[in-house]
Amino acid sequence: MTSTVKSDAATGALRGGPRRRRVRMGGGRGVPLPLLVPALIGLAFLIVPLIALLVRAPWRSMPEQMTSAEVWQALQLSLVCATTATAVSLVIGVPLAWLLARVEFPGRGLVRALVTLPLVLPPVVGGVALLTALGRNGIVGKWLDSWFGITLPFTTAGVVVAEAFVAMPFLVISVEGTLRAADPRYEEAATTLGASRFTAFRRVTLPLIAPGIAAGAVLAWARALGEFGATITFAGNFPGRTQTMPLAVYLALQSDPEAAIALSLVLLAVSIAVLAGLRDRWMTAG
Repeated sequence: MTSTVKSDAATGALRGGPRRRRVRMGGGRGVPLPLLVPALIGLAFLIVPLIALLVRAPWRSMPEQMTSAEVWQALQLSLVCATTATAVSLVIGVPLAWLLARVEFPGRGLVRALVTLPLVLPPVVGGVALLTALGRNGIVGKWLDSWFGITLPFTTAGVVVAEAFVAMPFLVISVEGTLRAADPRYEEAATTLGASRFTAFRRVTLPLIAPGIAAGAVLAWARALGEFGATITFAGNFPGRTQTMPLAVYLALQSDPEAAIALSLVLLAVSIAVLAGLRDRWMTAG
């Protein structure tokens, strides 16, 4: 009898014991105070500024400010440029992530560090770097101008380039992590059955890493939508051509703080809608 009870207890511990134990610790003993206090402080640190934005919003004049042509022009430009920058990041970022995750080559660690550098680089420095590379007198821009007549700085295309520069690392990191977690034996099995490496990537690898690509694309899109420093440095702040919503908020803050709050609420609403409606679902899909 005793041995049977011990056996059942051992089986229960192997099957569900740890999970039940975690539940009892959270529900019975409560959350440890040294963890609860800083957690609540961190939550307040992130949420209180957003609540203050809602409290100080000029709700009475909001409809008038939201229907102005300048706001819709800046919002439309932001959405178009962020979406285009995300598409560019997908086209060149996914192959880059595959290269970093699947191919062994000398200096791969250095390449990975350079790819993720825009994450920690000040955006204004990124804009200056883009100017020195793609400006009219830049090391690449002068050839684009003389050979093809392409000028990127202070144009709408320059906004897309600046946003893609700062947003693509989010996509690359997400896709590379998903590729490292995926089993490469599926690709190897496809190649042994006669498929080329590209066919195996297209038909086997892409469906496996689709949730990671989707999550990275949403993160990149949200980052591109809120880009400010590199955009104003490389593309300027010209209404209707390069003035995105963050630039419009900065400009309005100098003369009309209520308008700046209203514009900020628009960006806040768009960001919440995208992250809540898409990112959470795709992040948990895998």
